[in-house]
Amino acid sequence: MDKKRVKDYMTYDVVSVDIGGTAKDVIDKIHQTHHDGFPVIDNSVVVGYISARDLLFVQPSTPVEQVMSKNLIVADPEMDINDAARVIFRSGIQKLPVVDEKNHLLGIISNSDVIRSQIEHVSPEKVFNFITTLKKLYNVDPNLDRGTVPIRDLLPTQSKIYEDELEGRIYEIKKGLAEPIIVVKRPGRTILVDGHHRAVAAKRLGITALDAYIIDVREDIELGMERTAHAMNLKTLDDVQILDYARHPLVAITHRLVKRD
Repeated sequence: MDKKRVKDYMTYDVVSVDIGGTAKDVIDKIHQTHHDGFPVIDNSVVVGYISARDLLFVQPSTPVEQVMSKNLIVADPEMDINDAARVIFRSGIQKLPVVDEKNHLLGIISNSDVIRSQIEHVSPEKVFNFITTLKKLYNVDPNLDRGTVPIRDLLPTQSKIYEDELEGRIYEIKKGLAEPIIVVKRPGRTILVDGHHRAVAAKRLGITALDAYIIDVREDIELGMERTAHAMNLKTLDDVQILDYARHPLVAITHRLVKRD
């Protein structure tokens, strides 16, 4: 799979403020949009960034140019998402304007966008580690294949997923960025190991099959995750609970860390 780029996860519809505006204009825009900061534009060129904290103890008539941050860190749309993550978390900046070679505003990438790109990340190491675990626990010798699996056949092993993360997976599927799910296939059963958000997102979009790493266990044995699914009364993806207002634990932890810093 190609590397994930900033352009794949950034927000394209960006609210900005004009350099000729005042602090009151920014305050009004904060109330209107509920955003906490905006790129500052001068003739379509990004020249700064202004946030709510820049407006503390500032008179409403103060020009934006006087209070905006001019030490601007920006991202390129072709930038590797992991490089953007390093910049965001090492600098403590929550949002990076994304610009072209002439510094024209193209979008914005936030720490939440970066986190969304990493949750449920599938790597070959993850797949092979799981195969190793199966070998040790059940004394089996699974085969690994790559193919598509019908969504209706998936036995979920996770009882809850998160609405905010589900929206991210829907976005990725629409843009062709979704990674394969991981399943264990054994006689009469296709067990979903990793990729519950992706699977539910695909089902919501009306997709009937997903790309998958297929771990084929030919021995007719019941796996522990099957017993867990049975104990949670999970039979199909429809049984997975979607938490509308709960934040993904990784997102919540990151927000706490950012606020603490």
